[in-house]
Amino acid sequence: MKSAVVIGGGQFPSKAYPIHLISQADVIVCCDGAVRAYLRRFPERLPDVVIGDMDSLPGSFLKTYGGKWVKVTDQETNDQTKAFNWLLENHSDLDEIHFIGATGKRVDHTVANLSLLTEYAAKAGDGIRIDSVSDSETVFPMLDSGSFLCGEGRPVSIFSPDNTLKMKSAGLEWPTDNVSFDNWWKASLNRACADEVTLTFSHPSRALVVLG
Repeated sequence: MKSAVVIGGGQFPSKAYPIHLISQADVIVCCDGAVRAYLRRFPERLPDVVIGDMDSLPGSFLKTYGGKWVKVTDQETNDQTKAFNWLLENHSDLDEIHFIGATGKRVDHTVANLSLLTEYAAKAGDGIRIDSVSDSETVFPMLDSGSFLCGEGRPVSIFSPDNTLKMKSAGLEWPTDNVSFDNWWKASLNRACADEVTLTFSHPSRALVVLG
């Protein structure tokens, strides 16, 4: 299994699981403003690239780590998306992409970064597992029916922008069968009543699953 992590400018993690994902990653990409937080925690391993428009860093960083920069001036995408696109273009053999530091600090950045996960999943196809991991949750996209292991009793929330989607569920304390996804809260704050949860979509769509 070949994995990559993208380090964003949100809250840098301190707990074991996200730190493990970073330490075991085959490829590390830092969004430009996040490289300082990354190097404070992992000074012994430089990121493979630092990507962005370089508007968040002083000249001293650019001089010291100049060989690692990939400058992308496109203002239509954020740095997280620039990093994702770079990975697809340069590492076609990836099995997993984990976004670390995509959440926290600013609510608008958090919402935007998480909403992009479904777009990344659609672009990457079935061969690459995509998620966002922080100290408090793991978030992953689903584009169609499927099952996932989460452990009985774990908090589970589901969000979808598709108000035509109907979703049957098994393994949740409060079934989603009659939920209308016409507002974000409608399938949030649920809980797994089995180790495995199955979601059956009425049609291919987009949804985010948040495991607390």
